[in-house]
Amino acid sequence: MEKKNGHTMTDSVSTDDILEKNGKKKKSCKDKLMRFLNRNMLVIMTVSGVLVGVGLGMMVRNMNLTRAQMTYFAFPGEMLLRMLKMIILPLVVCSLISGAASLDTRSLGKLGGIAVSYFLVTTLIASGIGVSLAFIIKPGVGAGALNTNNLGLESVNTNKETTDSFLDLARNLFPANLVAAAFRSYATDYKMVAVGNDTNGTILYQKVPVGTEPDGMNILGLVLFAMVFGVALRKLGEEGEELIRFFNAFNEATMVLVSWIMWYVPFGIMFLVGSKIVEMEDVVLLVTSLGKYIFASVLGHIIHGGVILPLIYFGFTRKNPFSFLSGLITPFTTAFATCSSSATLPSMMKCVEENNGVDKRISRFILPIGATVNMDGAAIFQCVAAVFIAQLNNIELNAGQIFTILVTATASSVGAAGIPAGGIITIAIILEAIGLPTNDLSLMLAVDWIVDRTTTVVNVEGDALGAGILHHINQQEMKKQHLGEELAEVLVEAVANTQADEETSPLVTHQTLGSAGDQSPRESAEAIESVL
Repeated sequence: MEKKNGHTMTDSVSTDDILEKNGKKKKSCKDKLMRFLNRNMLVIMTVSGVLVGVGLGMMVRNMNLTRAQMTYFAFPGEMLLRMLKMIILPLVVCSLISGAASLDTRSLGKLGGIAVSYFLVTTLIASGIGVSLAFIIKPGVGAGALNTNNLGLESVNTNKETTDSFLDLARNLFPANLVAAAFRSYATDYKMVAVGNDTNGTILYQKVPVGTEPDGMNILGLVLFAMVFGVALRKLGEEGEELIRFFNAFNEATMVLVSWIMWYVPFGIMFLVGSKIVEMEDVVLLVTSLGKYIFASVLGHIIHGGVILPLIYFGFTRKNPFSFLSGLITPFTTAFATCSSSATLPSMMKCVEENNGVDKRISRFILPIGATVNMDGAAIFQCVAAVFIAQLNNIELNAGQIFTILVTATASSVGAAGIPAGGIITIAIILEAIGLPTNDLSLMLAVDWIVDRTTTVVNVEGDALGAGILHHINQQEMKKQHLGEELAEVLVEAVANTQADEETSPLVTHQTLGSAGDQSPRESAEAIESVL
């Protein structure tokens, strides 16, 4: 503003300034929007892929495709699963070796102990929620008419003994052939062997367990080997440094591959979801018949994933769990579409490190273990399924059987495969343990494609929040150590000053007397000289 002939005049320059400022404001809003889109483009595209996939599936359902045409339609989704599975082996092995080697033995033991405790406690809570909801909602009561034949389902072959299931878990922990463990696991089968004749001359047969090696990666064995190998490299010291650097570089290169695969995820997810909708013959009949079971399972997942796990995270960190989870929308969407904890691992590691700032050493150590042994979502739906089948067959469960369900679900979820429908076999173990018939398992398999989506989301959420809790605990420990080092430095100075000058506080004098007694007169003199 300036005065001219006694009148106040508006300066033209200042008007231009105002226009420029307004322009900058508009530009900054536009920049903010562009920045938001750039940062969340993958999330937006992935969620859109799921929605478009549902619409596409509904449209294609009406075209009455043949089996061959359905296979072709599902091909882009199959390619996504193949790419994600391809990256699992190098990711799990290299990340665990570099993670275990980068942590010192004491912190590794402490973090490992906290992680195992967290996994066990959360899985036990999840099992408790599953059993409680099944008794409250009673999905199997009054559904006695519902059986496999009504829905035209194939029966599921489950003749495995409970003891052999747990023995196989131990055998898979220690694979006989490490190379074979990359594509095969160990499983017990049975054959009937003639053992002689009875008094009537009838041949007597005995069921003998026989070891088989079905196709499928033995993740459990690879995880244990990678952890122990990483610790061994750390113990080697300088000799192991080169190999540690190799695995670190291998791991970083794998993460670059993951970031490339992530851009194919929205397209692949669209066809994965769409093809699943097209494949189901009569979705309405299944959902109405098994609606209460689906509702009980999904409600359990919502309670555990939306309330219990965030509360545990908040209890440890005093931070908002939902702001932590908001950075993980892409892995959650991937989990929802693929139904595989293992396939979600690559995107989970990338987002936990980049969006939530979790230490790489922590995430690469704990997430592969979590993807293998932490199955909260699976424990919920397995417990609901076990009680559902008991109610379906009008069998009253006693306290001992309920306790067996809780313990067996918690223990067997450790060995559950991180793949679609991996939990169905685990339900068979629970049913065998409490003496229930396994012929109704095909009902679970019929709706598993619905329940398995929320199951996998809860599984990976538990892993992610566990990594966040461990990161927080690790940071607190580092702060304490740093404070301890600073205090140690202060004490050293106090000791030296006391040697030079006797007139100090009684506490410091006491410290001096204790430390001076351990030194020779010559060393004490040198200390005084260096300080002075």
